[in-house]
Amino acid sequence: MAAFVGAVKLFISLVLWLNTLSSIQGARDFYEFRYPFIKRASSFSSSSSFSSSSNDEVTYDYIIVGGGTAGCPLAATLSQNFSVLLLERGGVPFSNANVSFLRNFHIALADTSPTSASQPFVSTDGVINARARVLGGGTCINAGFYTRANSDFIRRVGWDARLVNESYPWVEKQIVHQPKLAPWQDAFKDSLLDVGVSPYNGFTYDHIYGTKVGGTIFDRFGRRHTAAELLASANPEMLTVLVYATVQKVLFDKSAGKRPKAMGVMFKDENGNQHQAFLTNNRRSEVILSCGAIGTPQLLMLSGIGPKAELQRLNISMVLHNEFVGKGMADNPMNSVFVPMTRSVEQSLIQTVGITKMGVYIEASSGFGQSQHSIHCHHGLLSAEIGQLSTVPPKQRTRQAIEEFIKRKRDLPREAFKGGFILEKIAMPLSTGHLNLINTNIDNNPSVTFNYFGHPRDLRRCVNGIRMAAKVIQSDRFTNFTKCDKPTVERLLNMSVKANINLIPKHTNDTKSLEQFCKDTVITIWHYHGGCHVGKVVDPNHKVLGTRRLRIVDGSTFSESPGTNPQGTVLMMGRYMGVKILRRRLGKAAGV
Repeated sequence: MAAFVGAVKLFISLVLWLNTLSSIQGARDFYEFRYPFIKRASSFSSSSSFSSSSNDEVTYDYIIVGGGTAGCPLAATLSQNFSVLLLERGGVPFSNANVSFLRNFHIALADTSPTSASQPFVSTDGVINARARVLGGGTCINAGFYTRANSDFIRRVGWDARLVNESYPWVEKQIVHQPKLAPWQDAFKDSLLDVGVSPYNGFTYDHIYGTKVGGTIFDRFGRRHTAAELLASANPEMLTVLVYATVQKVLFDKSAGKRPKAMGVMFKDENGNQHQAFLTNNRRSEVILSCGAIGTPQLLMLSGIGPKAELQRLNISMVLHNEFVGKGMADNPMNSVFVPMTRSVEQSLIQTVGITKMGVYIEASSGFGQSQHSIHCHHGLLSAEIGQLSTVPPKQRTRQAIEEFIKRKRDLPREAFKGGFILEKIAMPLSTGHLNLINTNIDNNPSVTFNYFGHPRDLRRCVNGIRMAAKVIQSDRFTNFTKCDKPTVERLLNMSVKANINLIPKHTNDTKSLEQFCKDTVITIWHYHGGCHVGKVVDPNHKVLGTRRLRIVDGSTFSESPGTNPQGTVLMMGRYMGVKILRRRLGKAAGV
């Protein structure tokens, strides 16, 4: 009998393996058919297409650096009328099972190999974070929640509300879905209403006070739909996408007496070989940076635009002094309260959100660690495992120490992974920091400081948010669902403060102080922004001040993170800016 059971298990494992293999192979064949313009960077030739100059050199109307959340919709839109070269340092997401399936969400973040879709970094504050390294950007590694910004944000940034309301649906029709509410999320929704986060606004993309269910880029089968799929709307005859193309700097014409003019970019391919790509001679051709809040200020400085002292320190030839590049970096601080359960719970990422009037958002997640693979991973944001890294002094937190700590977690019991989290996040933090170069290697992360809770108002809001989260957990609706005794706030905080979620020294005997709890357990939900603010680094049209033919389209220009989660607005921004550029250049002839 035992042999029979073993044979059945082996057969099932074989079928699942073959299905996964065929799914990945099918995805590869599918994307090569649907996106024939996506090529490896090593295939680049400067005399292959789009030549509009008098010689054989290829030139482009637009060169977009970064095929992420904003870069993909921007490229798809501009290609309707002009030749576009989109350069992405990572690979494609379509054949990557860790990107494509919700069940592998944690594994994608845990993969720290050089070819991973996720590149980890740790801020100087001691908070573990990640930046995307894949076509589709953050939409490939995030929790999938989709919501619009409110009308006040649109007004503050000076965008055309009518065009905004045309651009959101363009995205939504292609990659956004209504979620099937998981049991954890349903109980969380009822609990929010019980504690007064009302009214219930149902399923909506709109950012409005109360409790709501938002959109998701995961479909009902748990498959992720990313910004890369928006490239299906491109004109395939006018778009070239190069993956594994790492742009090292923007090339400028620095003729005496004139503002620096972007001419093209220098990039390396997957084999380390150098290439250059150039714009056409038209004065309206542009290099557009869409590298994100970390990558864009980093690339600007490596290209010679930034604080003079910063550039001189690394012997970077200065193109333009701008003291504001890399300044005003912000991240929405988040704290989580772990809720244990005695039984397994269905996996869910963020589906329901409570939007309060005290500047705090309440969200929830559950059911991580469903597989043997996932349980052994470093889970970053949703880490519930109990560890000792927090006892290691900051100067001793070497890469080797961190890796050894991660390996030790393989011995953790499965019970440590049951349950979920109630999350509270500060909206529009007043605390800001800065970004600085460590060296001139674009592959390396810069030094980033977010200065969490540097402003006392942020700390007060966190305390209010933790109190709200505790009320939700202690509500009758939630305790009826978890089947656990109503826990005390102190017990909840003690359980959470021991969790290995950041590299900040813990004060385990001081959990009665909510202020200390906020500081000790602060984590990220990847909503960092700033570094290239409007009015300081770019003008209202996002053109880089003091230059010609250089523009920025990404979250580095934001002074606040829009909505409860920014991806919807960053996706919309790519479409919006693309349409705006086309209409200004072509008028009614743009056809968009």
